[in-house]
Amino acid sequence: MKRVVSGISVLAVAGAGVAYVLTAPKPLDDERLAAISGLEASAEAGEILFWAGGCASCHAAPGSEGDAKLVLSGGVRLESDFGTFIGPNISPDPQAGIGQWALEDFANAMLKGVSPDGSHYYPAFPYGSYTRMTDQDIADLFAFLKTLPASDIASLPHEIGFPFNIRRSLGGWKLLFFTDAPQVTLASSTPELERGQYLVEGPGHCGECHTPRNLIGGFVPGQWMAGAHNPDGEGVIPNITPGGKPVGDWSASDIAYYLESGFTPDFDSVGGSMVDVQKNMEKLEGSDRDAIAAYLKALPAKSNGWE
Repeated sequence: MKRVVSGISVLAVAGAGVAYVLTAPKPLDDERLAAISGLEASAEAGEILFWAGGCASCHAAPGSEGDAKLVLSGGVRLESDFGTFIGPNISPDPQAGIGQWALEDFANAMLKGVSPDGSHYYPAFPYGSYTRMTDQDIADLFAFLKTLPASDIASLPHEIGFPFNIRRSLGGWKLLFFTDAPQVTLASSTPELERGQYLVEGPGHCGECHTPRNLIGGFVPGQWMAGAHNPDGEGVIPNITPGGKPVGDWSASDIAYYLESGFTPDFDSVGGSMVDVQKNMEKLEGSDRDAIAAYLKALPAKSNGWE
């Protein structure tokens, strides 16, 4: 009996060791980091990524308008089934923000969800989408962020209870759900569709809200962009595949105009959390809004993901 107990103990320790190794944060390799650090970055190009990525929506102070949206002091609260996540200060302030970060730190955060101190970020920070961004776009975005005003407002801690406050466990979540592979394979390919897919699945991170999730926060397979329950408990986030209503009945030009103006084909106006998204999208080039619209129209039609 003692041998059995001893054997079980050894297996338990070995299993814990394997789990510890498998859930370790995995930053970018040195070769890729060196390549990224050697890129010539453009802050002007980075501004497009800033708006496409909706950075101000989570990292500007709640209710900010105009130039105040460029002060990334944090404070937006994101409610979820796992607790409340609070957008941190990512301004260039060296103490309160990310002013002491190197480009390599930023690349690891965006592409791998790994912090400068080597811990996992919660996927409320949508690195699960940002991981599809190109190295050049990462460098350009970082260059733009460094041009923004600094704020000395300290970031607030997330309000997360046990067991979700154990960051190491996020390594298991990443093993299950974290990938840089395309979310869908389209029936055809054109430069416009490729650009739309990149913007939607990458920096735009549209699926983070519009795709239903399972009990541990992973996307439900086969339901990309099919709509989801609103994480704050109020209503649903719409299905924006061709199978959804009313968006599925909109033309590509209708969608592009909605992203530019905030007006639907029925002369209604954008509302809810989509207001901030639309304000970001209006700052993109018209060709990028057209590409996003073309991609959405090319998606496989899905039934509503919340049903």
